Amino acid sequence: MTMLLNRFFLLCANITLMGVTTLSIAQSNPNSSVDTIVPVNRPRIALVLSGGGARGFAHIGVLRALRELRIPVDIVVGTSMGAVVGGAYAAGRTPEELEKTVHDTDWDNVLSDRPARNDLDFRRKEEDTLLPTRIEFAATKKGVSLPTAAAGNAALENALTQLLPEGMRDYPVNQLALPFRSAASDLLTGELVELDTTPLLATMRASLAVPGVFAPVRIKDKLVVDGGLVSNLPVEMARAMGADIIIAVNVGTPLAKEHQLQSAVDVATQMLQILTEQNVQRSIKQLKDQDVLISPNLDGITFLDFSQYPRAIKAGEEATLKLAPQLQALSLSPDHFLAYEVQRLHAGTMTKMPITALPIAHIEVQGTQYINPIALRSQTGIEEGQVLTQEQIRAATTRLYGRGDLDKVETIITDHNGERDILIKPTESNSSRNRLRVGMELASNFSDENNFALDLMHVASSINAYGAELRTLAKIGSVRQFSTQFWQPLAPASQWYVAPSVDYKANNLNVYNNETKIATEGTTSSSITMLLGRQFGNWGSIEAGFTRGFQKVTSELSSDPSKSYNPNSRIYDTTEFINFKIDTLNSLAFPTQGSYVNAVWQRSPSKISGQPSAAKSELSMMQAFESGDWSGHLYGEWTKSPNAPQLAPLGGFLRLSGLPTNSLSGDESIFGRVVIARKIGALPSTVGGAIRFALSAEVGGTYGASVPFSTGILKQAGSASLSVDTRFGPLFFGAGATRGAGSAVYLFLSPIW
Repeated sequence: MTMLLNRFFLLCANITLMGVTTLSIAQSNPNSSVDTIVPVNRPRIALVLSGGGARGFAHIGVLRALRELRIPVDIVVGTSMGAVVGGAYAAGRTPEELEKTVHDTDWDNVLSDRPARNDLDFRRKEEDTLLPTRIEFAATKKGVSLPTAAAGNAALENALTQLLPEGMRDYPVNQLALPFRSAASDLLTGELVELDTTPLLATMRASLAVPGVFAPVRIKDKLVVDGGLVSNLPVEMARAMGADIIIAVNVGTPLAKEHQLQSAVDVATQMLQILTEQNVQRSIKQLKDQDVLISPNLDGITFLDFSQYPRAIKAGEEATLKLAPQLQALSLSPDHFLAYEVQRLHAGTMTKMPITALPIAHIEVQGTQYINPIALRSQTGIEEGQVLTQEQIRAATTRLYGRGDLDKVETIITDHNGERDILIKPTESNSSRNRLRVGMELASNFSDENNFALDLMHVASSINAYGAELRTLAKIGSVRQFSTQFWQPLAPASQWYVAPSVDYKANNLNVYNNETKIATEGTTSSSITMLLGRQFGNWGSIEAGFTRGFQKVTSELSSDPSKSYNPNSRIYDTTEFINFKIDTLNSLAFPTQGSYVNAVWQRSPSKISGQPSAAKSELSMMQAFESGDWSGHLYGEWTKSPNAPQLAPLGGFLRLSGLPTNSLSGDESIFGRVVIARKIGALPSTVGGAIRFALSAEVGGTYGASVPFSTGILKQAGSASLSVDTRFGPLFFGAGATRGAGSAVYLFLSPIW
């Protein structure tokens, strides 16, 4: 459609400007500067766009207003977010296309410390179920260290790619039809780095590398970060490119007032802002009388307020239109501006790299120290002989970020003789061999159920050439646990694996009879498990094996008047099992997309002749949904355990809210619920996520040989809760009740569904 519109407008421009010789010159050389299609005696205009994070979305409004005023742009120079918007505009994007891309981008995901959950490897997803916190450290010989940035690379690079026209990602900056430059800072020397010959996406990415938020980028053998530290409004760069008149747009964050400096973080941020503001003021002093300075009113929009993009865009447009009298002197006639705009868009389509699918002749992985290159190559899914476009290749190599142990994946594509070679150069993260995840769990009903635990998980990766992992989990508190699993693929990147494990666990449990507490018992268990499994991509797995375990049960407190309750026992048991899982949820805490399925079968052979084996079965399924600010999920569960304790007793928050936790069990159980939640706010992306108010409707019950299934066994329950996504996991505060059976108030820190 865009190509058809461009051709239509170009035809109109030809008809309108038949007497303008310069138009035919531009058409014969589409790579020439766009100012050749207008009278040669006009001044050369440069648009200089400052950095400012989310405040930089105001640049889109500025571009829209400049088009309305018919102001041509001959040079674009930007820093940080100004480089992102300016680079996309120079590549041929319209303000409307930029606004749509900004609207469609999940900025919480972009600012996340890792790829979107549905892009993670399956084992990384499992880690969320074991320990939901996002507090991770790298463990090296030099000690424990934090990541180099709060946000990862995968989602950011994908968002920047979507901003650019297809095929323009790797186009050299100095060959764009509309001249474009961006500024970055050398992290080692503090000098200005002019990004003039690098690929377009790499240029935008480097200039946007805000220290502490996005990781530094290596370009021209230099480690570079956000250019705002040296030149946040690069007027001098535009002047050096031949600009006669400069339209400068400053969207930088103003210095905070004294009453706003409430913490050490506030003071450190203010220091960086002082450095940035000083270089901005130096640039503003270089502006001449004929230059124009646009300063949109962005009060209340912070550096990371990406959800405020509509207000920022509007502010940029309004600020530009207010200066219409001053800008009017630069305006072109309607005919000339139409020809200019058509040529800008047409040149963008002409200069971009051709979108061609070619057969893959060779694929190679270089530069890894610990990770087997064969495994990385296999995980891309690319094979020699496949016919792929460059965008398809990059989408495949981006999947490697889901491993969780790579900081950067550089893909070099070379075409020759009708074939395509691929060179993948991954950069292993500091935590590629050893990662530490620290968290805590909290659960209380403000009555007799109060649990707290400190958690620690260590993952040692790439132990051998097959990519083995050793995952260890330790808990201390109301639950004491130590477990370790050695996960060994049967070949590099094989979907088949064996996973022996050892587990120790001790805790206190309440025992119920007809929802009445009759005892508290202490349980201690130890087990050894051996299993064979197979993963299905990053969406599912099936495992089969056996567990040999020992359990000791001790009565801590008994209130059973019949005295028949005697839990003091020692049990040695062997359990055979099969477990099938599907997990495509985009979040464990607040899923809005995807599905979850867990099917479990267990059998413990009887030790007494004539007695049946103890068998357990469970099937649980969840489907998440989203509509605007509303989201939620449907959940259903069925269990059967006629000769053994139930796998998942009912009772507790969202499992018949209001009943005591795990207080309802029987030979069989059935349960279902629907949860709907509305987003009512959000924490800063570097701290947490959405704040939601949620309601649930629940129904379920137990039955068996003595109590056959009927609608009469079903209990009805509901709850209301306020939830916040934090780096330590989801935090819930809620209240629930089961009809005719009680109510409770809850506080949770951890997933509870």
